[in-house]
Amino acid sequence: MKLFTLFLLVLSSLQVGAFAQTVINLGTADNFALLGAAGITNVSAHTYIIGDVGSFPTPSITGLTQSQVNGLLYLEASPATAQAQTDLTGAYTQAFNAPCANDLTGKDLGGLTLGPGVYCFSSSAGLTGTLTLDAHGNTHAQWIFQIGSTLTTASNSTVAIVLGHKPGPLWSTGVLGHRQGPQPLWSRGLRGCNVYWQVGSSATIGHGTIFRGVILALTSITLDGGTLHGKSLASNGAVTMSARETVNGPPCGN
Repeated sequence: MKLFTLFLLVLSSLQVGAFAQTVINLGTADNFALLGAAGITNVSAHTYIIGDVGSFPTPSITGLTQSQVNGLLYLEASPATAQAQTDLTGAYTQAFNAPCANDLTGKDLGGLTLGPGVYCFSSSAGLTGTLTLDAHGNTHAQWIFQIGSTLTTASNSTVAIVLGHKPGPLWSTGVLGHRQGPQPLWSRGLRGCNVYWQVGSSATIGHGTIFRGVILALTSITLDGGTLHGKSLASNGAVTMSARETVNGPPCGN
């Protein structure tokens, strides 16, 4: 009995370790769907943003009106955008420093199914097709992608998220590894709140792409006409929407 109890304790500790996650605290940047440093540019009257929009230290907003923003649109320099940039720096650093256990350098993300974890690319990363993120039944699952230089998606690519199957209790059937049926999707996951893309230079999200996650770019971000479920946050450069874009980026509640 003592050996069995010890076995359960070891398994329990392994499960806790498997779900240990780096805390990414967006602070006030969580309020923003779009946050730039060198301005924000939009070319389409049909672009629609859910979440705040602003830029600091260059507050220039071109081609975007309040009617297109379900949130605050900062047209001038503000303590709110200044603080958001400060908090973005902290979140970027936290994502950058997360221990990486999965090196995907040289691999295209298209066609992959990835469980929760930290994935890194020593240089650029690309997505052609569909990347599936499987939470393995855990609504607190988290993915961090550390990209040394650029992130680029091909046209009509997709980042999909599924809750997957939930592991059942070890004693539920007497069979180790018993899994329950598929679980319903959850709103935070669908909005990309659990996914972080730390980009060492610039990100370009191709035309028609359905993308999920919080993009933390050191330089600039280009959204070329698609749907972003998440946030586009640029530390030093501009955020550009070069075609009609929908950004669903309300606060995630970090």
